[in-house]
Amino acid sequence: MNTPIRLAVAALVAVLTLSGCGFRGVYDLPLPGGGDLGDNPYRVVIHFENVLDLVPRSSVKVDDVTVGQVEAIELEGWHAKVTCILRGDVRLPDNSVARVEQTSLLGEKFVALRRPTAESASGQLSEGDVIPLSRTNRLAEVEEVLSALSLLLNGGGLQQIQTISRELNAALSGREDKIRSVLHRLDEFVGSLDRQKSEIVRAIEGLDRLSRTLKQQKQTLADAVDQITPAVKILAEQRADLTRMLVALDDLGEVGARVIRQSQQDLVANLRALEPTLRKLVESGNDLPESLEILLTFPFPRTTPAGINGDYTNLRVTVDLNLDMLLNNLLSDTALNPVSEPVEGLVPGDDSDENGGGGSLLAPGSASPGKKGSGSGGIGDLLLGDGS
Repeated sequence: MNTPIRLAVAALVAVLTLSGCGFRGVYDLPLPGGGDLGDNPYRVVIHFENVLDLVPRSSVKVDDVTVGQVEAIELEGWHAKVTCILRGDVRLPDNSVARVEQTSLLGEKFVALRRPTAESASGQLSEGDVIPLSRTNRLAEVEEVLSALSLLLNGGGLQQIQTISRELNAALSGREDKIRSVLHRLDEFVGSLDRQKSEIVRAIEGLDRLSRTLKQQKQTLADAVDQITPAVKILAEQRADLTRMLVALDDLGEVGARVIRQSQQDLVANLRALEPTLRKLVESGNDLPESLEILLTFPFPRTTPAGINGDYTNLRVTVDLNLDMLLNNLLSDTALNPVSEPVEGLVPGDDSDENGGGGSLLAPGSASPGKKGSGSGGIGDLLLGDGS
C-alpha cells in the first residue's frame, strides 16, 4: 500500500473516531492565540441587538488584548445572546460595556469589553453576570458606510449641497458685515445664557416645584372653578347694572374733579389758614392732653384718689357771700332791674365786720339770722365733711 492510500485511510479513521466522540466540525478546532484561558475561567452573558457575522471561538479583548473567547451565540427573542468565557485573572467592573468590533477593515469580528465612561465603575464582573442591551453596541459595517455613500452620490446629495452652497453665497453676498454683526451678537447672547445658566436652572426648578404644587392641589383648583361658575353667572346677569354703575361713577369722578378745580384756591387758603393752629397744637406737645385730663376729676386733680382714706375725704370750705352784690349781678340789665340799681329793702352790710360784711335781706335794725342780736349780714362758715 502506497503512501497516499495510507494517508487516506488514516484520515478516514480519524474522522470516524472524531464523529463517534461528538465532533461538531471546525467550531471544535482551537484557534491560535485564544485557547489558553488559564485557571478558574468564568463565563459572562452579553446581549446584542445585532452581532453581524460574529462566530463562536471569536476573541474577547480588553484594550486590544485577548482575554477570552466567544463560547456560544444564541437567538433570544429578537436579539442575540452571546456567552463569553474569560480568564480568571481578568478584573472588570460589574457595569462594563461591550461592543462588536473588527480587527481591520476586512478583518474578523471580536467582542471588546471596556470600562464605563458615562458613569463611575462599580462592583466586579464575575461568573454568571449579564451585560444588558443598554450597555452593548456595535461598529458600522463597511457595507453600511458604502451604502450610505452610494445613496448620497446617486440620490442627488452632492447636487443638493451644491445648490445650498450657491444659494447661501447669493444670500450672503454684500451682507458680510451684517452677518458678522449677527454672529457676534449671537455669540454674546449664547455667552450671556451660559453665564446665567445657574439662574436659568434655578428658574426651571422653581417652575417644576410650582407645577408639582399645582398638581397636588388639582382637586382644590377644580372645586374653585366649579364654585366660581355661579358667581360668574351672577356677574353676567348684572352686567347692565354694573355698566350703569361704572358710567355713574365716571360722571361722579368728573363732577368731583370739577368741584376740586373750582374750589382749589379756597381749599388751599383754608389749609394755609389752618397751618398756624396745627403748628401751635404740635408745639403744645403733651400739655393739651394732660390739661384735659382734669375734666374727668374736676374740681379735683387726678392725683386726688391717692389721698382718699376709705370711701370719702374730709373737706372744709368757707364761703363768703355778699347777697346784695350777688343779686345786683344776677338781676342787672334784666326786666326786673333794668337800670342796675340796688334792690329796695337790701341793707348794705358793714365791710369791717368780722364775717366779711355780707348784705342782708332783713329790714334795717333787724337781727341777723346767723347770730342773734348781731348786725352782721354774712353767712357763717359752711362745714362739710365726716360730721365732725
